[in-house]
Amino acid sequence: MSHFEPNEYIHYDLLEKNINIVRKRLNRPLTLSEKIVYGHLDDPAGQEIERGKSYLRLRPDRVAMQDATAQMAMLQFISSGLPKVAVPSTIHCDHLIEAQLGGEKDLRRAKDINQEVYNFLATAGAKYGVGFWKPGSGIIHQIILENYAYPGVLLIGTDSHTPNGGGLGGICIGVGGADAVDVMAGIPWELKCPKVIGVKLTGSLSGWTSPKDVILKVAGILTVKGGTGAIVEYHGPGVDSISCTGMATICNMGAEIGATTSVFPYNHRMKKYLSKTGRADIANLADEFKDHLVPDPGCHYDQLIEVNLSELKPHINGPFTPDLAHPVAEVGKVAEKEGWPLDIRVGLIGSCTNSSYEDMGRSAAVAKQALAHGLKCKSQFTITPGSEQIRATIERDGYAQILRDLGGIVLANACGPCIGQWDRKDIKKGEKNTIVTSYNRNFTGRNDANPETHAFVTSPEIVTALAIAGTLKFNPETDYLTGTDGKKFKLEAPDADELPKGEFDPGQDTYQHPPKDSSGQHVDVSPTSQRLQLLEPFDKWDGKDLEDLQILIKVKGKCTTDHISAAGPWLKFRGHLDNISNNLLIGAINIENGKANSVRNAVTQEFGPVPDTARYYKKHGIRWVVIGDENYGEGSSREHAALEPRHLGARAIITKSFARIHETNLKKQGLLPLTFADPADYNKIHPVDKLTIQGLKDFTPGKPLKCIIKHPNGTQETILLNHTFNETQIEWFRAGSALNRMKELQQ
Repeated sequence: MSHFEPNEYIHYDLLEKNINIVRKRLNRPLTLSEKIVYGHLDDPAGQEIERGKSYLRLRPDRVAMQDATAQMAMLQFISSGLPKVAVPSTIHCDHLIEAQLGGEKDLRRAKDINQEVYNFLATAGAKYGVGFWKPGSGIIHQIILENYAYPGVLLIGTDSHTPNGGGLGGICIGVGGADAVDVMAGIPWELKCPKVIGVKLTGSLSGWTSPKDVILKVAGILTVKGGTGAIVEYHGPGVDSISCTGMATICNMGAEIGATTSVFPYNHRMKKYLSKTGRADIANLADEFKDHLVPDPGCHYDQLIEVNLSELKPHINGPFTPDLAHPVAEVGKVAEKEGWPLDIRVGLIGSCTNSSYEDMGRSAAVAKQALAHGLKCKSQFTITPGSEQIRATIERDGYAQILRDLGGIVLANACGPCIGQWDRKDIKKGEKNTIVTSYNRNFTGRNDANPETHAFVTSPEIVTALAIAGTLKFNPETDYLTGTDGKKFKLEAPDADELPKGEFDPGQDTYQHPPKDSSGQHVDVSPTSQRLQLLEPFDKWDGKDLEDLQILIKVKGKCTTDHISAAGPWLKFRGHLDNISNNLLIGAINIENGKANSVRNAVTQEFGPVPDTARYYKKHGIRWVVIGDENYGEGSSREHAALEPRHLGARAIITKSFARIHETNLKKQGLLPLTFADPADYNKIHPVDKLTIQGLKDFTPGKPLKCIIKHPNGTQETILLNHTFNETQIEWFRAGSALNRMKELQQ
């Protein structure tokens, strides 16, 4: 499976056996997604299988966790009382490094500031059999692609961009920490049987058009919730024109359309990447089982989209949402019309989406042309290598120096500004400005905590070209630049190798193997720590309907996990539930006054911060709910967005619709994620109302719950609330959480 785990093997024989059992039962051609997912069923002979309806019980091959979510995942695993993880698992330190001065200095600072957390993760990994990738090793998804992903793998990761591994033909799914705990505990993992959206690629990529443009285009078609409950499966003759890391880029940003994951069929580009990253033996084995690593001819997709790569133009999406798609040629006019700032303050390339050797090479190819004419970037410019291996290799091959010569700063091998870990100094908060990035998300305030930053996402080569020109009005396909000699010139479309001609330079060794004998290993959590806190079990359901629930906030419009549990400076509290709960819903807009972090306390009638009001209700025994809009909880997999409301006294979250991961996370923590049977009922509820939820004594799958809305004037209305709970998930609710239920079953 990986040279880091010589005793763990790939079981294509079991995959083949399970696929054959299911194929015989269903008696129809299978998509690639179905082959890999159904090939990992716990009971392929008896499992009910219906796309969009059945809950599948699966046996993933491995688990990956990034450091910000691993803290809570490992704290929950410690609470389970189990001695070792049951499947190969890894922790990756990439989220806690703030971009400030440059790679080496920022890394040293992060190691000092986060020493307590890194020590906890390293010792917990050593004790429970989890591999530990130290700070500086790189971004989790690049490390997975380089070392652990392979065609046909079923991998779950505690980060929403885990689907990156689909670029190597695996089904890699982002989950919350509680899901990871189930898998690490050896319990079958539940997933609602995904629908399958097919994206047929024809033609071939060329010129300025890149793999990033495929997903930018698809995001514009499907929107941020169009992929919910589905796997996006790319296929068709155009696939072969995309590199393996380019396919990973497309799958990575599939998280932005709400997809369960995305995947490409095994081909020669994947084989080439496996061989170059020291895994030729895996490629040879995949060749033997190739029929199971591609879709069957004539398979059925629930929805089919076709994209002609030969006609696809470079795209740039934003601001404030990743599905607002524009051709690069048109964004300048749109920006002028909408009043978006045209001057680009900062261009940022890298991130888990676009930091491959090919990405850096194409950006360097653009930079080289500008330098030849005496130009540097007009905008500030940063570069984030995806891994230590990428950093070392682009240093060796000269790409990093070319990008520095252009005016760039090479940051640490980490997430950095993509997740808000950016100590930005060039603007003040509230100042309207534009940045362009090769990242995946551009929600309000995500990169720099400034709600007036207009962030656009595009390919690294387009970011580089725009940073040189300094304006959104520049189209590198048609527009000219002026060199220092006064002569006009046009940038040629970049060309670069997808992989180094020689071997990759692995750089520094940043991996810690778990010891064979961990009996003497201690994991310490200080009771006075401000960064880490052992978990206390949540209270069980009392067997009664939920009476007179107060509305903490009725949210207006988009409410992502960034709005519910902000990242950036709050990342340092990801291992301390009580401290991080002080950021609960501080970014959500209150429909009552149009403000963020300002809600009415129903008892005092005073307006105050959301967390303070929630704590007041908890202290006084007042149970509460949140009312949300469409696609509530889109974005990150962070389960803190579910843990925090549970910790502060929430009982239900009622919305028009949910994002997949967040809905599951809420269920895992014993909360009720409910949706309006009639979305128009959202308008019947007012922040000053009280709600009673009835029907919990007869809580069964598929049966709606009743909600009585009690208005202050004494009138009442009754509406219906739908849910997606199955029998197992109802047991989580009754026990108080999935972890509580696991302990009950152990006893």
